[in-house]
Amino acid sequence: MADTITSMVKDGQQYMQTWPMQRQLFSMFPEGRVITATKLSIKVMPAFAVLSVALMINLKGYEILPQALAIGAFFLSLPLQGLIWLGHRSNQFLPPTLNSWYLDIHHKMQLQGCALQSPKAKPNYKELARLLKTAFDELDKAFTKTWF
Repeated sequence: MADTITSMVKDGQQYMQTWPMQRQLFSMFPEGRVITATKLSIKVMPAFAVLSVALMINLKGYEILPQALAIGAFFLSLPLQGLIWLGHRSNQFLPPTLNSWYLDIHHKMQLQGCALQSPKAKPNYKELARLLKTAFDELDKAFTKTWF
């Protein structure tokens, strides 16, 4: 079980780096909001954890140490929850509507001369993220605007 969770966290980190953070995608996919919240929680939650434990012990004493540690562990778990969600999502297969959209974008990008691998028969969100990142990086905005 631990191996699957660590692999999901690693997949989540890679997916977070791969997913294009474009405003056009924010209304279509939850990834943009989850990635933004996860990045913020990675920066902020360790400080919240330490601050909450220190504040609770300072105000109530050491008799509430177990509760203070539980609250600190909760704050520390929030970034992991985001990374696990992203890792799980990256390995899910695309639904049929997104699958046809993926194939359409792939075909249009090949017509524009982009060097791409052959499309997967059952792509997952990770492949969609790579394709969209390539599209936003290599194609001009006028061409990608027609997709959104």
